[in-house]
Amino acid sequence: MTAFARVADLADQIRGVTYAKEDATSSPRPGYLPVLRAGNIADDGLVFDDLVFVPAERVAPTQKIRRNDVVIAASSGSLDVVGKAARALADFEGGFGAFCKVLRPRPGIDPAYFAHFFRTREYRQRVSALAAGANINNLRNEHLDDFKIPLPPLPEQRRIAEMLDEADALRAKRRAALAQLDTLTQSIFLDMFGDPAANAKGWPAITLGDALIAIRNGANAEQREEPGGWPITRIETISDGTINPERVRWIEPDESLVENFRLEPGDILFSHINSVEHIGKTALYSGTPTPLIHGINLLRLRPKLEFVDPVWLLHLLKHDFVRTHFRTRCKRAVNQASLNQPDIKSVRTFLPPLSLQHAFARRVAALQSLECAHRASLAAQDSLVASLQHRAFRGEL
Repeated sequence: MTAFARVADLADQIRGVTYAKEDATSSPRPGYLPVLRAGNIADDGLVFDDLVFVPAERVAPTQKIRRNDVVIAASSGSLDVVGKAARALADFEGGFGAFCKVLRPRPGIDPAYFAHFFRTREYRQRVSALAAGANINNLRNEHLDDFKIPLPPLPEQRRIAEMLDEADALRAKRRAALAQLDTLTQSIFLDMFGDPAANAKGWPAITLGDALIAIRNGANAEQREEPGGWPITRIETISDGTINPERVRWIEPDESLVENFRLEPGDILFSHINSVEHIGKTALYSGTPTPLIHGINLLRLRPKLEFVDPVWLLHLLKHDFVRTHFRTRCKRAVNQASLNQPDIKSVRTFLPPLSLQHAFARRVAALQSLECAHRASLAAQDSLVASLQHRAFRGEL
């Protein structure tokens, strides 16, 4: 029978680096060290870009990331972010921020096996239940310490870790293929329209406000997780420019909500209250038979279809030039940020001919059919990995 052990008995928990906002910079400086934040924790591991740099004396020796550390997002405005975890594959001459934690495995447990536990569906589900708060989601020290991990003999731990590593590697290749498709879409955008920051092709100048009929806040309606009634969007519904129907919640039918908050094909959902790295996330609504209501903390952007193609506008909003505008103007409080409607409307950009926008949308549609095939394969791989993780940490492999 497999024994279980508490995380507190298997790893040391390290707190993140605290620093004043005025002490941080976005570019390297002599005497400064980089600090990872929640946005640096990705599905395929740690990402070492979009760093902040703080005075080296702020980072204690124990707060420098070491090989096999598990870095966890412990506090976020989004439940999709809180609890995300990734293993450090090498020592890193830098630390991690106060809204993250590190679990440093001790001898006696295979570090890869230990790290895989924090990728399981059961872990994520329990984190969501533990961390839920009214305005901010927190994963406290005792939450992590009290998790129990099955502890087979070390050779068995290594066998399981190698199997899960191989499954993860296959999944990472599929994600890389999807990322290449997204890069290709961005390249097509730049080839057809040029860089919005430079407007070298001399398109007429407009603001985003000129391109929109209206911007509207979402409905603050009572939601439930059990299907039934009408679906309502939330921040977690936005996924890679599309609406994920598996991440909606549900409300009782209400004709007044339909009148004021029903999405129409071509509407763009926009995340304006979230963690900083998720401000400006977008999704294009293509239509569903059931009324889809747009929920709180999301804005509805309705394009002027007589001179704006929604697909073109979606990809304009995803451009680094526009995203940087949003990030520099968002208001920050604790680890949550918000963006006001005037700051969205004020973005200055260009307006290519509508016929060219439509041509771009047709090329995007062709790529999306290929993307759908990749996503279907990735979903199958996700299910396989989740099943392997579930069985592995129940001692069934």
